Amino acid sequence: MAKIAIMGHGIVGSGVAELLRKNSINISKRVGQSIEISKILDLREFDNLPYSDLFTKNFDDILKDDEISVVVETIGGLDPSYEFTKSLLKSGKSVVSSNKELVSQKGDELLSIARKNHVNYLFEASVGGGIPIIRPIYSCLAANKIEYICGILNGTTNFIITKMLEDGLSFEKALSLAKDKGYAEKDPTDDINGADSNRKICILASLAYGTHIYPHEVCQSGIECIELADVDFARSIGCVIKLIGKARRLESGKISIMVCPAFVSNSSKLASVGGVYNAILVKGDAVGEVLFVGQGAGKMPTASAVVADIINICGLRSMMLKEQGSLFQKTINLQFFFHARISRLMKSL
Repeated sequence: MAKIAIMGHGIVGSGVAELLRKNSINISKRVGQSIEISKILDLREFDNLPYSDLFTKNFDDILKDDEISVVVETIGGLDPSYEFTKSLLKSGKSVVSSNKELVSQKGDELLSIARKNHVNYLFEASVGGGIPIIRPIYSCLAANKIEYICGILNGTTNFIITKMLEDGLSFEKALSLAKDKGYAEKDPTDDINGADSNRKICILASLAYGTHIYPHEVCQSGIECIELADVDFARSIGCVIKLIGKARRLESGKISIMVCPAFVSNSSKLASVGGVYNAILVKGDAVGEVLFVGQGAGKMPTASAVVADIINICGLRSMMLKEQGSLFQKTINLQFFFHARISRLMKSL
């Protein structure tokens, strides 16, 4: 049995708890062992949940529990997430995060700490919600030289612009509707001004080009000034407006990266992606253009990505604990592990 903890029982953290409980049987088959939530850190009271007894307000209850091997960080922001994550990695616990601000600002340092302590720091959910994009970049597309990454990285702004285009709503009315539907936060500043998209494109560019890029280094502008006249003009020239994050390596070796509203031709793969959906276009020198589309935010899509990272860590840990013998035997066991996982997936369908 693998014991985990969750830090932060907000939208994403509660989704992780719900998903782990609801799909526990199938997840156990994929991992090769059961996953148990041991503790949940939150300062608020949750008395009416079936797992209310798991809550604690003391971080040390997680840090000093030797049975907890993986901790989910869904607190958000830098404080106290940064210090908590750093302490956990140094104590020998792996961390899974959906915190794009933390990853974009401190990811390089935290990955280094994880490597030194032989644990994992995974953050698939920090970009694109439920869209698998981080693992494909460093794994599936590893043979490629990434020419550029370009995409719609924020569902809130995409919803607003879509409503302006399709329903003729003003920016203010479209934003109000986004809040009513729960797509926008009470304070949507980071979405509207491009900061959220900035953090995400920095994470993707850092992975693609092997150098940490910080959000303050990026030219950033948002959609605050977009009016219906702009949307109508874009339509008249065969385009739509999208808030786009783009990163490209120049011939000089420097990386060009920016976040801004852009006219996107109707012939582009990105033009038809509306509503709260995200779309990320990656071009590799061998594979060409690959498009990843899906819900970029929300409770369950983001929780799905978090739980996938948990499964990968716990599954690998389960396999490692069972390994015996020579390096050659371990290699064979590693191959068998992934084949066995596929077999268990097929049997569970």
